[in-house]
Amino acid sequence: MAQHSIFTSTITPDEVNASQIVDGQMAHHLGIEITEIGMDHMVARMPVDHRTIQRIGILHGGASLALAETVGSIAASYCVDRDRFFIVGQEINANHLRPVRNGEGYVYANATPVHLGRTSQVWDIRISNEEGKMVCISRFTVAVLEKPEA
Repeated sequence: MAQHSIFTSTITPDEVNASQIVDGQMAHHLGIEITEIGMDHMVARMPVDHRTIQRIGILHGGASLALAETVGSIAASYCVDRDRFFIVGQEINANHLRPVRNGEGYVYANATPVHLGRTSQVWDIRISNEEGKMVCISRFTVAVLEKPEA
């Protein structure tokens, strides 16, 4: 049986990065980029460097949440008719499981849907380090809103 994509259009990481990771926005400042789009998931990465660490030299929890919300928001936005609807974040939470030190490469956030409803979506986002060890687990809820008539 053929698997159908959760996304409403065929997209590539390059297309998403060109249209969503815009100069001047937080994701661009933090070095976040989409690296993979599967049938039922989206992956982004973020460097662990001077932009994303806290004062003691480890990945900042807020940077992990920014990564989770970025990949979750982008993935959610491609699960709706983008001409008629848009999404906004409602709630995000996270458990930080292990530190990543400055200069240890990238962290990777894999977003998969838990619920794709008509008016809301819930996403599971798991962030791992270069060795594939879990760094953070997050749950992200978005509202699906109808665009106003032009």
